[in-house]
Amino acid sequence: MTTPLLDAPSLRRTLERMAREIAGADPRPDLPVLVGIQRGGVAVARRLAAELAMIVGREVPCGTLDVTFYRDDLDRRAAPTVHPTEIPGDIQGRRVVLVDDVFFTGRTIRAAMDALHEFGRPSRVQLAVVIDRGHRQLPIRPDVVGHEVTTNLGQSVLVRCSEGGDGDDDGVFLREAPANAAPKDPVTSEFLSHAS
Repeated sequence: MTTPLLDAPSLRRTLERMAREIAGADPRPDLPVLVGIQRGGVAVARRLAAELAMIVGREVPCGTLDVTFYRDDLDRRAAPTVHPTEIPGDIQGRRVVLVDDVFFTGRTIRAAMDALHEFGRPSRVQLAVVIDRGHRQLPIRPDVVGHEVTTNLGQSVLVRCSEGGDGDDDGVFLREAPANAAPKDPVTSEFLSHAS
């Protein structure tokens, strides 16, 4: 069973608010570099970059980051799928905003921070997520949150976000696990939610 949490207009307003929060989070004139975590964070990062560009009046650098080989559960995956990493320019001394669709245990973000530092040492790393669903296992908290949603481990959260913002099926949805499903390991299920 799937329950809608946000429809397309609500998601659009959420991303607009998140972009304003990111813009106001640092008084310095230099633009942040947005980096979307593969896969769910990429479209969200591009949407946020477009919203930020309208706020600041210039293009905002936006890239992608694959964290597959930095995860602490890599040994649980027989053949992990690797997606492109594209960091837009030098991030040394820059403010970087990691972007993801759903924040769960925090393990994906820990892996993302490890992966990011292969490309330089940012002056500041922030985290923006559309949904914080709880169940964190590490001392990591998002700086910018679209919405907090209370979930149990048998549920999953799906964020559908088209890059152009014109997707009819854009939105956020809560999915229930089948009644006969085995209990989830939150470490592996977080990986699967970002791999699907």
